[in-house]
Amino acid sequence: MPKILLVEDNEMNRDMLSRRLQKKGYTVVTAQDGEKGYSLARSEAPDLILMDISLPAMDGWEVTRLLKANALTRHIPIIALTAHAMVSDREKALGIGCDDYDTKPVDFVRLSEKIESLLVEKKVS
Repeated sequence: MPKILLVEDNEMNRDMLSRRLQKKGYTVVTAQDGEKGYSLARSEAPDLILMDISLPAMDGWEVTRLLKANALTRHIPIIALTAHAMVSDREKALGIGCDDYDTKPVDFVRLSEKIESLLVEKKVS
């Protein structure tokens, strides 16, 4: 059962996504800010990370940069989640090392497809 780390500061979003991911059979670990997310990514070794970009303590951009610079965590696929839907935000997310990008409000079907695709890619490599 794949483990997903959900880094999301909004309690309602965190709860809703967490429940829906668990219903799909994933183990879900959550963090409410960037520092906790960074710490859990290193200690929990998740199979994939859903990273909110606008986070307290340390934003999602910085957490992603740190994780992708670390040999122990750089292999973990990261999907950036943000309410910012500009083309430049997508480019920035991919440029700093995110493996994919999705906008809020979350379209769960679309997000699930992205998660499954990245988990399959991770198994193959």
